[in-house]
Amino acid sequence: MKIRYLGHSCFVLTESTGTSIVTDPYGDVGFDLPRVSADVVTVSHSHYDHDNAKAVEGNPVVLKEEGNYEIGGVHVSAIRCWHDDENGAKRGENLIFKFGMDGLEICHLGDIGEACTSELLEALLPIHVLLIPVGGNYTIDAEQAKEYVDRIMPSVVIPMHYKTRGLNLDLDKVSEFTDLFDDEEVEEIVDQNETEVEFFRDDISDDSTKIIIMERDTE
Repeated sequence: MKIRYLGHSCFVLTESTGTSIVTDPYGDVGFDLPRVSADVVTVSHSHYDHDNAKAVEGNPVVLKEEGNYEIGGVHVSAIRCWHDDENGAKRGENLIFKFGMDGLEICHLGDIGEACTSELLEALLPIHVLLIPVGGNYTIDAEQAKEYVDRIMPSVVIPMHYKTRGLNLDLDKVSEFTDLFDDEEVEEIVDQNETEVEFFRDDISDDSTKIIIMERDTE
C-alpha cells in the first residue's frame, strides 16, 4: 500500500487494489489542498483544517461517525476519543481511524488530545503504521506523542500536524518530537524529502520502529 502526504493531517492511502482514502482534507491553512480524488474521505472532527471533504473529487463516501465500515475491500474502524484532556470540555470529540490495507493496520489519530490509556490502546492495537499529531497546542504535544509511540510500538511512525513552511497555525516543529528519541529507541529517523512511501507486509519489522518525516505534496 502507498501513503502520499498532502500536508497537515491529510494523507492519501491507496491499497494495491486501487481503493483510495483521503484523511482529514484541510481548508485554508496557509496553503491550498492539492487537487485529489478518492473513494473514501475520513474526517476526524469538524474543524476547518480537517473537514474539507467537498474539495475531494470522485464522489467519495465521507465517514464522520463512529463505527466499522467495509469499502472497496478495505476495512475501516472509526473509534471515538477526545480532542482535549478534559473529556471534550474544550474542543469536543475526535475520531481515530484504523484501516486494514494489504495486510497492514494503519492508524490515523486525527486531532487526539487525550492521554494514552490502557483502554484506548486495547481498542487500537495492533498498529503497523501510526500517523500521529506531534505539534501540540490543539492536540497532544511531542512528549505525549512519544508516550503513544512507546506504548503502541508500531513498525513505522509518520508525524503530522506540526509546523511546516507556509502553515499559519501555531504548532511546534517536528524536531520537538524526533529529538526525544535516541538510537536505542528507534531503528532510524528518516527525513527523506519524499511525498509518497510504499509499504509491503513482508518489509514491515515487528521488532523495531522507524520514524519517517514526509514532504508535503504540492501538486
